[in-house]
Amino acid sequence: MRVVVVIPARLNSTRLPNKVLLDLNGKTVLQRVYEQCQKAKNIDEIYIATDSEVVKESASLYTDKIIMTDTNHESGTDRIAQAVANIECDVIINVQGDEPFMDPTLIDKIANSFQNNDVHMASAYHRINKIEDLKNNNVVKVTIDKHFNALYFSRSIIPHHRDEWDALLNHHTTIPKSLNFYRHLGIYGYTKEFLLRYSSMEQSYLERLEKLEQLRVLENGYDIKMIETDYNSIGIDTQEDYEKAKAILDDMQ
Repeated sequence: MRVVVVIPARLNSTRLPNKVLLDLNGKTVLQRVYEQCQKAKNIDEIYIATDSEVVKESASLYTDKIIMTDTNHESGTDRIAQAVANIECDVIINVQGDEPFMDPTLIDKIANSFQNNDVHMASAYHRINKIEDLKNNNVVKVTIDKHFNALYFSRSIIPHHRDEWDALLNHHTTIPKSLNFYRHLGIYGYTKEFLLRYSSMEQSYLERLEKLEQLRVLENGYDIKMIETDYNSIGIDTQEDYEKAKAILDDMQ
């Protein structure tokens, strides 16, 4: 089984323009993502997929595995589908270009999940412990079934705790251990065959409503295998996230 990582790297992000090229202690955000992926053990190759010549020029300082894609893709998945169309591989791991602390072990876990022939798409989740994360619309929540397949993803709080909702949200800072709320992490794995099929599907109603492309998969009746992890994702979507990432690196030195 040949497994490749593809990192979609779009320059013109809405909330934090040029974020993949922001400096994090002497390296761009994108370079740090790339170097984290290099630490994974079960990966055969790593590619960067971008529509920007500026990103290509920057990334060429540390890799020649750069694929130029169209500028009109509406999602990172569509960009990756174009990028891998002519690449010989069985499984693709989509690692977001704004995740400079991505856990290499999680990449391996996602790759290993495809040893089960029934899996055509996989992603990851971890337990939410803080009420502030539960309330945050930028923290995507997921519910799962007993077989560890995703039931639904939402920016809203799911599931709804009917009996003690007000007490939970307004009188707690941490979530009681008896309650299970999960955060979805933006790392995906797909078989190549399913990725190309997925990208050919029309955008779905819930996908457009929530602005969550993975809902297209569920709305079309397919499963997403969910892998639990302790890794607490620190994606860089806002200036506040960027400042937090710099502080983390400062503490590590």
